[in-house]
Amino acid sequence: MTQEVTVALDAMGGDYGPDVVIPAALSVIRKHQNLKLALVGDQEVLGATLRQHGGKVGPQISIHHASQKVEMDESPSLALRNKKDSSMRVAINMVKEGTAQACVSAGNTGALMATARFVLKTLPGIDRPAILKTLPTMKDGHTHVLDLGANVDSSAEHLFQFAIMGSGLSSAVDSMDRPTVALLNIGEEEIKGNEQVKEAALLLAGSPLNYIGYIEGDDIYKGAADVVVCDGFVGNVALKTTEGVASMMVYFLKQEFTRNIFTKLAAWVAMPVLKAFRKRVDPRRYNGASLVGLNGIVIKSHGGADALAFEYSIEEAILEVEKNVPGRIHAQMEHLLKQRRVG
Repeated sequence: MTQEVTVALDAMGGDYGPDVVIPAALSVIRKHQNLKLALVGDQEVLGATLRQHGGKVGPQISIHHASQKVEMDESPSLALRNKKDSSMRVAINMVKEGTAQACVSAGNTGALMATARFVLKTLPGIDRPAILKTLPTMKDGHTHVLDLGANVDSSAEHLFQFAIMGSGLSSAVDSMDRPTVALLNIGEEEIKGNEQVKEAALLLAGSPLNYIGYIEGDDIYKGAADVVVCDGFVGNVALKTTEGVASMMVYFLKQEFTRNIFTKLAAWVAMPVLKAFRKRVDPRRYNGASLVGLNGIVIKSHGGADALAFEYSIEEAILEVEKNVPGRIHAQMEHLLKQRRVG
């Protein structure tokens, strides 16, 4: 990390609040000398928790007081209207004001999206922001999938815009000139899918994006495309199903390896392989979803994230700042809008 970066952390958000955010913050600043973290929340609580973990306010860590907190089950509209001094809102305001280059929150997803959209606005040409997450693939790489729940009824135009946003982010963070883009569908044949997907396919086929067609759900983890585009309803179901299958696999492995003395011995022999496997599929390493399409960088951590997982979400924010992700998406969107006007 070469440039100085300031990230605002919603320190009261998520299931565990400061008990997770502060250890993660202390761990990250040890790795990045040019990083500054702004802990946003109840000043007294944050100060006490910071001291409890052996940290203190200094050149790299500051505390910004916020008198309110958005609850995990709170209505997004009520949070937007009644929680103007929440840790979430203050952290996002810092991005708007330029005192921070990014915001990270483990708080209420709906409230975070609503607040970020209201405060930061969308980039020109973008109708709706989307939630994008990076997922591992069998190619020893990763893929970027969006939308994962921000928009549950997306038109063909929205899917087209998601493709632009995903391509722009992939191009920036992966240093790729023309990342491949695919539409998630129920089959690879052109006749498959609903009307929105078919219309989006026509829009993408006529664009300069590196569109490769439809892929099915099992192709996501094969690394069939650098960017996978889908409606938020479909994407969220796919993501939650994946998380459930991963948990089931770990549960079954534990059951089998603890069944009797012989399987326990086998587990001991296989321990190096099991540890490597667990690290490779550890969802904490991929924590931190991007709210793309906004005029600023906002990263959503899983609400139940531990300190290590939250640390990865901060790292994602740093990467997107360094790569100027909103700027890259804006440039790509502007280019396509000009092409449409000329056409």
